[in-house]
Amino acid sequence: MLRISKLTDYGTLILTHMAGHPGRVHSAAGLAEALGLGLPTVSKVLKTLGRHELVSSQRGAHGGYALARPPNRITVADVIDALEEQAFGLTECSSSSGVCAIESDCRIRENWMRINTVVRQALQAVNIADMVHPGHGAAFPAPHPTEHRMHGPARSAAACLPGARTDEQEI
Repeated sequence: MLRISKLTDYGTLILTHMAGHPGRVHSAAGLAEALGLGLPTVSKVLKTLGRHELVSSQRGAHGGYALARPPNRITVADVIDALEEQAFGLTECSSSSGVCAIESDCRIRENWMRINTVVRQALQAVNIADMVHPGHGAAFPAPHPTEHRMHGPARSAAACLPGARTDEQEI
């Protein structure tokens, strides 16, 4: 399963909150309280985001953090690049070459590279402004409810409502 780290998730949450309150300077303590996160974690994430020029910091009595650029110019890929410890890649060979003993004879590397490129493009297509207002201007449509299959046959969105009957329930 593809998964981002908690710090990347928190970083996206922090940036989205900041973008949802434009023109404000945010303290680390204020962000931690508003988002229900620990202050040490928020401080660590903000410092890393600052090193990658996604947020800027201001010192002083009215200091804090602000987005370093407009939210529509900060992509989810930017956040992942800033906060993930390893370079983005679905497989070892798709993020850097020379790490696999069979790389030169690998028959599937090219396909992994293609898949990696498509996923990367999707991450670059969604920005923090999109995260503030899901569905408004996203580069691709939201998935249809029947495309999410956890287990068994696809169900309509209505079947997910509490008390809804499905074909699998006894009548």
